Amino acid sequence: QERQLESGGGSVQAGGSLRLSCAASRYTYCVNCMAWFRQRPGKEREGVAAIVDGNGTPFYVDSVKGRFTISADNFKKMVYLQMNDLKPEDTAMYYCAAAKVIGGAFRPISDTWGQGTQVTVSS
Repeated sequence: QERQLESGGGSVQAGGSLRLSCAASRYTYCVNCMAWFRQRPGKEREGVAAIVDGNGTPFYVDSVKGRFTISADNFKKMVYLQMNDLKPEDTAMYYCAAAKVIGGAFRPISDTWGQGTQVTVSS
C-alpha cells in the first residue's frame, strides 16, 4: 500500500512562511476529506486543517486560523498547506492524511501515515 509523501518543511524565523505539499496515492487520497496533522515535541499528533466537503470548505483549529490555508488538487491527488506568520509553537513534524472532522475532532480514515515533513520555527 502506497503512503503519502509530505514535503516543503524547513527552518524559518518567526513570522516567516512555508508551503507544505503532500502527494497521496489512489489508496490514500480521499476526495474532499484530506487533512493536515502535526506532532509537536512531546505531544500527541493533532489535526490542524482539513477539507470537509465537496465545495472544498476548510476547517482549522483555532491556533492556526487566519494563518494557515489548506487546499487540494483532486486530479493530482495533492494537498497543500500554506503557512504564514509562523510561530515557534508551530514547530512540529507535519503529516497529511485522509480524515473526517466530527464535532471539531479529527478522525483519520486509515492508519497509513507518511514520513512527514519537519517544520522548525525559531524566535
